[in-house]
Amino acid sequence: MAHSAVLQRCFVPARRKHTASVIFLHGSGDTGSGIRSSIKQILNEDLSFPHIKVIFPTAPERPYTPMMGAQSNVWFDRYKISNVCPEHLESIESTCNMLNDLIEEEVNSGIPKNRIVLGGFSMGGAMAMHLAYRHHQTVAGVFALSSFLNKSSIVYQTLKNNPIRLPELYQCHGTSDELVMHSWGEETNHMLSSLGVPTSFHSIPNLYHELRKDELENLSSWILKKLTEGTDAENKD
Repeated sequence: MAHSAVLQRCFVPARRKHTASVIFLHGSGDTGSGIRSSIKQILNEDLSFPHIKVIFPTAPERPYTPMMGAQSNVWFDRYKISNVCPEHLESIESTCNMLNDLIEEEVNSGIPKNRIVLGGFSMGGAMAMHLAYRHHQTVAGVFALSSFLNKSSIVYQTLKNNPIRLPELYQCHGTSDELVMHSWGEETNHMLSSLGVPTSFHSIPNLYHELRKDELENLSSWILKKLTEGTDAENKD
């Protein structure tokens, strides 16, 4: 059974030949079209590239415990917004299955997995880290904006004694974030680095739990470094 059929998505097409893809996951309570619109408002244009398609899927609605069980578009449930509680693994695995199918769609359309970047904002960044470092360790890179993993995350357990080279993590976090503490993001970065993930961590002064223009512009530059145009992989029909 194909799980990805339930995932609505919108996308920004490549301006020329499509040879690479970015899957950008929104934060809790948002939608793919919502975060695309927010980014467009911040940048005064879409997040777009000559050769890269940017896909914005929408998380399915599910009861969300931090909202007293109300339905919300979230990638997974949390027992609470904290880095010290257990992860809600059942909902994480359910979403991994859906997103696995989305990645498979890209691969089947001719985009190699090493030409795909996974990332997101807030909960979307956490979901991207689960997806990449547990299931898709050959993607081109991972980005996490204002995101964190729980202290006992299954991601850390998966990466212990991992023998292969892991995709680079590009992480940004506002120093004034009062929802997802800057220290939680920093700790996540340190843990992943200690487990063999090549990482960079960019602290953004006076940024709350939000996106900002310079942050997105720097992310765009990083994506272009990970998914360069004109490689041998791109020239294959």
